[in-house]
Amino acid sequence: MAVKIGEKVPEFTAQAYVGGEFRKISLSDYKGKWVILFFYPRDFTFVCPTEIKGFAQAESAFRKLNADVVGASTDSEYSHKAWFEKELPMVKFPILADTNHKISRDYGVLVEGEGLALRGTFIIDPDGVLQYMVVANTSIGRSIQETVRTLEALQTGGLCPVDWKPGEKTLGKA
Repeated sequence: MAVKIGEKVPEFTAQAYVGGEFRKISLSDYKGKWVILFFYPRDFTFVCPTEIKGFAQAESAFRKLNADVVGASTDSEYSHKAWFEKELPMVKFPILADTNHKISRDYGVLVEGEGLALRGTFIIDPDGVLQYMVVANTSIGRSIQETVRTLEALQTGGLCPVDWKPGEKTLGKA
């Protein structure tokens, strides 16, 4: 069953590639923090590195908002290592190796039969509750700045109108 807005997300533990090392990463490692969990289809592709670089460039903005970034694909940690060391050495956040497809399936992004994930972005609050999700086809890159803006809006606790930006008034409490 796929995750739903307003509900606790399932715990996961997976092998990950993290800045040159392999490590086991669990969602519980991030208790008390916001988590930006994003899925991408495959290593060694064309659109994926543009997004991953975007998340790396925005990582300090996420950290200022008490949020950690975690990437995931269905490729192995060995594939991640080979690709990231060659093409994406600036990436320091964990990249999960969802080789058994459980996490991708739980988040509703797995393309069954092809064994790859759609482009999914999930914002999980410090209590482990899903607050935001967007899923797109594999050919469409996402907006990292929109993810930052959405996190900022969620953290206001208010009702944010169309095109709301930080510093603008909200419409009151939710």
